[in-house]
Amino acid sequence: MKITEEQVRYVAALSNLQLSAEEVAHLRADLDGILEHIDRLNEIDTSGVEPMAQVLCDTVALRPDTPAATLGNAAAMANAPQPGAGYFKVPKVIER
Repeated sequence: MKITEEQVRYVAALSNLQLSAEEVAHLRADLDGILEHIDRLNEIDTSGVEPMAQVLCDTVALRPDTPAATLGNAAAMANAPQPGAGYFKVPKVIER
């Protein structure tokens, strides 16, 4: 499957990225390689493989899920560069 320059530019626009022509060409080659690899993976016969609900198996030891005390608003805001009214102030990133 070959990805087009228009498709790369469309995905870049969705990601709010402005790419140069060189970057578009580089990403197009990278994405083509990824899609070719996925095509090769799709050719593998997995008919005898049972689907998994999760990637962790039963032999992996996980820590117990125990409740702990919450951090608290004052402690969370202590290192915030611009705390305000109990919330984190961040710059606006969506311009559209």
